[in-house]
Amino acid sequence: MSLLLITGTSTDVGKTVVTAAIAAAAGAAGRSVAVCKPAQSGVAPGEPGDLAEVQRLSGVTRTLELARYPDPLAPDTAARRCGQPLLTLAETTAAIADLADADLTLVEGAGGLLVRLGEFTLLELAQKLGAPVLVVAAAGLGALNHSELTTRTLQSAGVQCAGLVIGSWPAEPDLAAQCNRADLPEVTGVEVVGTVPAGAGAWDRDRFAAAATGWFTRAW
Repeated sequence: MSLLLITGTSTDVGKTVVTAAIAAAAGAAGRSVAVCKPAQSGVAPGEPGDLAEVQRLSGVTRTLELARYPDPLAPDTAARRCGQPLLTLAETTAAIADLADADLTLVEGAGGLLVRLGEFTLLELAQKLGAPVLVVAAAGLGALNHSELTTRTLQSAGVQCAGLVIGSWPAEPDLAAQCNRADLPEVTGVEVVGTVPAGAGAWDRDRFAAAATGWFTRAW
């Protein structure tokens, strides 16, 4: 099994759409894909969550969600508010191991790298699994600081950064976005390996899947 964990520099930077794009690109290359979202918050029972969006956009059918909380908060806080037990690192790694027969397993975090998914962060999960982490960044102001903080934390923890992806690239990028695109590799030491167009999450599956491979660098 090949494992890739996906985090963001913050919330609402496009992690779910990037996860769907990687799943679609891998599927187009003939690889079987499984996607795990350990903790989903801000969604009531029976409502479609992030995994439903990944399925809609990519066509991937093998997904796994371990816990769901109604309040739109960090998962550990949301779990305490509704009286549910916190996810443990052991149960999460065991659940991901059950997906080992897939060629590629994607694990999408919640918010940024140090948001607690339960009793642990995505950083700790990556350390336990020995897996690389892909960082999804915003395009505009704040991206350089947030990206450097995230990549430095990964480096300090001995976790491989698989690259940076700009999760929502505007059709008409302003000066900040244009400069950030050039400066991100310089300040982080990590290559920008993908750029997803703004609004791609609203596309239908056929259009999304057909375009997804072209959003990532060929070498990556």
